[in-house]
Amino acid sequence: MSFYERYGDFVEELERIAPEGVRIEWSGDVLIMQASPPNVHQLNLALLRGQFERHAPDGHLPGERTRIVSPDVSKGREPDLTYLPVEVLSEPGNRAPAAEALIAVEIVSPSNPGNDWMDKLHDYAVMRVPLYLIVDPRQHTVTLFSEPDHDRYHTRSDRKFGDEIHIPEPFGFTLSLTALVPYKG
Repeated sequence: MSFYERYGDFVEELERIAPEGVRIEWSGDVLIMQASPPNVHQLNLALLRGQFERHAPDGHLPGERTRIVSPDVSKGREPDLTYLPVEVLSEPGNRAPAAEALIAVEIVSPSNPGNDWMDKLHDYAVMRVPLYLIVDPRQHTVTLFSEPDHDRYHTRSDRKFGDEIHIPEPFGFTLSLTALVPYKG
């Protein structure tokens, strides 16, 4: 029996009583709670979203912090940005099957970078999310992972802020990284 099958009621109660801006995720038997991100995080996310929106496939819309779940591998994650079919987003609640997500975009947290670079990298591959884009304002880098297989991605492309990176189909465009803002200090 998976973590969510055993403790789903508990997780739902935590979601209900958590303060505004607290994110609740799970990976295997580990529950993860994080506070709201800083302004630079939000700015970078808006800059990316604006570009993705112009190239999103018909019938797909952005979901910010929509929980994508994969009960068969006991994973539930809330990417900063994902693209899902309209019919999935029109369902009640804040959950969507991971199999429906076209991409997971994460802006690395200054306080917990390992969550994005290790834990989520593993989990999104296991959940078979086809594209995983990590924007790291600490390092001024953007990394795209693709071709998930079991617990890892087979393809990795790294770029620096100021460059461009190709986002493959179903988006099929070149993402400009020139306006991204690094963390200060």
